[in-house]
Amino acid sequence: MTPEPRLLDRPRLPSTPPPLDWMTLADAFEVACLVRCTPAPAVTRPGPTPPPDRGVVEFNREDAALRMRQLLARLDVPVEHEVVTGGLRRRYELHRLHVPADRRTGYAVLRETGWRQGRRELLGPAVGSSTPRAAWRTRLAAAAWRSALMAGGRHVRRHILGIRLADRELAAVLVRSASLLEVSALLRPGAGCLVVSVADGPDRLRILERAALSPARLPTGG
Repeated sequence: MTPEPRLLDRPRLPSTPPPLDWMTLADAFEVACLVRCTPAPAVTRPGPTPPPDRGVVEFNREDAALRMRQLLARLDVPVEHEVVTGGLRRRYELHRLHVPADRRTGYAVLRETGWRQGRRELLGPAVGSSTPRAAWRTRLAAAAWRSALMAGGRHVRRHILGIRLADRELAAVLVRSASLLEVSALLRPGAGCLVVSVADGPDRLRILERAALSPARLPTGG
């Protein structure tokens, strides 16, 4: 019997990207957290609303935009930084970051892989974790809080430091991350959002200390 001919096809890409190394994961996870803290940019053109283009992200704080640029530079993802000034009596700046269209697919895969892998590390069981892995999990926890403090909605009262979020998954990650940083966090519903908070005093100071980062600098040559 004549064997059936085999069709030679191009190698198929794996259905899921390979896991990221720890250094890449830390940066990609922080990028994902920064993006999840922000709403999708507003659509101004007429017609049906397209799905959010997460190759474009907007921040109302410069330090968040500079941190995003710093992380993307380390991940070898090019980005354009546009600053828009608005308002009349109360002026404000909007920092809009654009990833070029030809790099958005790779950027999206990197960001989503970083989010899934980082979220799994933080929310999964820690039993039997090695010392290096425990240290990296703590680093991911600090990155989640750093992103929220930079790009989330601050909800500060005399007795709490709180973050307003629309993303339920990120809220759960922040609560678990606080625990890994040896701080108790509360999650409660707010007005059209969720509020993750830590108590004022030692807990607030510990979160701010662990999430602290030297000010990001503009990448050279850009």
